[in-house]
Amino acid sequence: MVENTGRARSDVVAEVERYFVLPGQALAYKVGMQKIVDARAADQKRLGTKFDIREFHSIVLANGALPLGTLEAQVNAWVETRLKMIVSGNG
Repeated sequence: MVENTGRARSDVVAEVERYFVLPGQALAYKVGMQKIVDARAADQKRLGTKFDIREFHSIVLANGALPLGTLEAQVNAWVETRLKMIVSGNG
């Protein structure tokens, strides 16, 4: 890892030790990341040119760490609100 990433050995050791202590942490991080990436792609497709990455990030970050289902519901509600605004001419 030191050779392939260029990170300091102490950083690499700390990361490996973290994975030993909390082996599910990396998986949970990756699942959450993928859920957000998938939501962003779907929302960009639904909203087209009206998609605003800053608004999307604000919605994702607004309430801190949330269960993924709750986060998905909040993001979906935001998209529905944006779509209604677009249809009504206010978006």
